[in-house]
Amino acid sequence: MDDPPVSFAVIGTGAIGPRHAAAINKTPSSRLACLVGPNPAAKAIANEFDVPLFHSVAEMLASSVKPQAAVICTPNHTHVSISKILLDAGISVLCEKPIASSLADAKELLQHVKHSEAKFAVGHHRRFNRYARATKAALPSLGRVVAVSGLWTIHKPADYFEGIGEWRKDAANGGPVLINLVHDVDVLQYLLGPIIRVSAEETIKQRNFDAEEGAAVLLRFQSGCVGTFVVADAVPSPHSFESGTGENPIVPVTGMDFYRFFGTEASLSVPDMKRWSYDGKEKSWNERLKEETLLVEDSKIPFELQIEQFVKVVKGLEKPTCSGEDAVRALMVVDAVKKAMKEGVGIDIPC
Repeated sequence: MDDPPVSFAVIGTGAIGPRHAAAINKTPSSRLACLVGPNPAAKAIANEFDVPLFHSVAEMLASSVKPQAAVICTPNHTHVSISKILLDAGISVLCEKPIASSLADAKELLQHVKHSEAKFAVGHHRRFNRYARATKAALPSLGRVVAVSGLWTIHKPADYFEGIGEWRKDAANGGPVLINLVHDVDVLQYLLGPIIRVSAEETIKQRNFDAEEGAAVLLRFQSGCVGTFVVADAVPSPHSFESGTGENPIVPVTGMDFYRFFGTEASLSVPDMKRWSYDGKEKSWNERLKEETLLVEDSKIPFELQIEQFVKVVKGLEKPTCSGEDAVRALMVVDAVKKAMKEGVGIDIPC
């Protein structure tokens, strides 16, 4: 007899919560038990999914609804407190990135996780993206990766920062370094290993919020690879993970590149997956490079693959694809980027 599906609560009904709820509904091994959130639009969302709505985690825990797992999709500064409450109630947690707003809070949460029997993972869902996985498979064919160049450049609309999104104006919790660059940092460390040093310069501001609008970042990896990354959320541009891959349904697809990897044997751009090499000939600028397009297999959307994997984590069958330790490592890097912007110096990151 098949195991019954794992029941989930989705905590938070802003932009990301409904996407997780839809992924849970599409996954045979999971079941959406309820939604939690004070958002005025939450009732309509709960009606759409035909599940109960609770205004707080405390209200849910006092009810007869007892989910086995929860996805936390609330503002960054609430991730730690909500995770602790759920873990203490024996509910396994898949927490949206970033794991916390500060490194100290993140490390405190990891200590809490160690004393809980419930499972914990962090939603760096791009590890499940088919382009990220195809890139990881292709990297060995480049030889030793010498350098990488990345872009996350886009223009967020004014309403992104209003209403329930007001917190995104705040320097401690908002800004594209913590909200967006943390995704790319996690992907790059998933692909290339730990980042051990960063330098950064902040971009000019147009909105006059406390939060930054972008930065130019210099990276050094433990492997010896070096990299550059430009992140900016107030510029018209087709170069970002979402625009390139079509991952986010609210962002139109451009297919334009956002990563370029340069190795001793070949180079690769993503997501067009163009690989350039001398194909065994002498390596010289006098020789014509061979261009080939690598195959990227179709797959389910990352949120669905992430839920499928987390169900196995809850059942004790697998380790998380992105652990709390992985997420803290990404937060250490973006924390160092913010410090580098402020102090104007390079920041070393301990391994």
